Amino acid sequence: MSNPLHQRGNWFPVFGVVPMRAIQALMACCLAAWADPGVQAGYAAETSHPLVIELSFDRPINAGEAPAIVAIADGLFSSEGLAVTTGMAAGSPEAIARVASGASEFAIVDLNALIRFRSHASAPVKAVFVLFNKSPYAIVARKSRGIHVLSDIDGKTLGIADSDLSAGLWPALARQNGIHLDHVKQSPISAAVREPMLSAGQVDAVTGFSYQSAVNLRDRGVPADDLAVLRFADYGCDAYGFAVIVNPAFAAKRPDAVKGLVRALIAGTNLTIRDEGHAVDQVLTRMEEGSRELELERLHAVVRDNILTDEVNRNGLGGVDPARLERSIDQVGEGFKFAKRPSAADIFDDRFLPPRADRLIN
Repeated sequence: MSNPLHQRGNWFPVFGVVPMRAIQALMACCLAAWADPGVQAGYAAETSHPLVIELSFDRPINAGEAPAIVAIADGLFSSEGLAVTTGMAAGSPEAIARVASGASEFAIVDLNALIRFRSHASAPVKAVFVLFNKSPYAIVARKSRGIHVLSDIDGKTLGIADSDLSAGLWPALARQNGIHLDHVKQSPISAAVREPMLSAGQVDAVTGFSYQSAVNLRDRGVPADDLAVLRFADYGCDAYGFAVIVNPAFAAKRPDAVKGLVRALIAGTNLTIRDEGHAVDQVLTRMEEGSRELELERLHAVVRDNILTDEVNRNGLGGVDPARLERSIDQVGEGFKFAKRPSAADIFDDRFLPPRADRLIN
């Protein structure tokens, strides 16, 4: 931070030669003033130094994170006085733990992982902005294996990757659609071999993200017309998807910074929707290897299926329907034993959202 006393050109041409005693007195006054917290805050505000924060991602970056990447690259966070650094966690549980501990101020995580976390943890971590209005959970199957709709999964082998949160919502989805769980063989698999095993016909279907597995399989040469993408949201699943969470102590101390980050993400989402090509170009700069064609296809699927929903068109970006969120918590609970069932108010805090008019897609 620059100190006026060090900017000699601002002082000596005006006053000429200043006696040493006067200089010492002036320095004493300045030091006394600087010791006053109110003066410090005022000086920081005047100099407009950005607030440095960390935003953690729960997985390697691809087009699914485009709104946040655009907000960084296009200076949207900077315009809100935020200098955003990024970190990478190994999954949503780890990213949530980082925010709970204060290692990161913010993270983008699966909201359903936060529901699980809040059922057994005391740290009051909440989401403040929902990026994916619908979860990307899906069963991706081969039509050539006889699966066209969800009921066709009866009697088939379903590959479920370890730590796949969609598996936790599978019991509720099966019940809602009259599918007996014991009629479906669940085969535990590694996430690294999910698409290869389906491509090779070692399983009939896999759980995963619609914009990940389906796009990856087409990239592996599986014909698009042989893929059935059975989105949980199309079969009665109320779950929301990725959301931004904040450290509770930071939110209490810096509410305006939280509001600024939310505004920047809304702007980044609007820009992403308006120009998917630009958004993907920014994402590719943060990927070690990436295909523009593949990421454009991925982003188009995300915008169409997860972001631009009927609910968002009515109510704007970022918020939740409390009744729907309560239903989704119950659905998570069918596949996960809660120590204490969290409420919608435990999961989402809408105080940092701008008015609906400022959140509508433009």
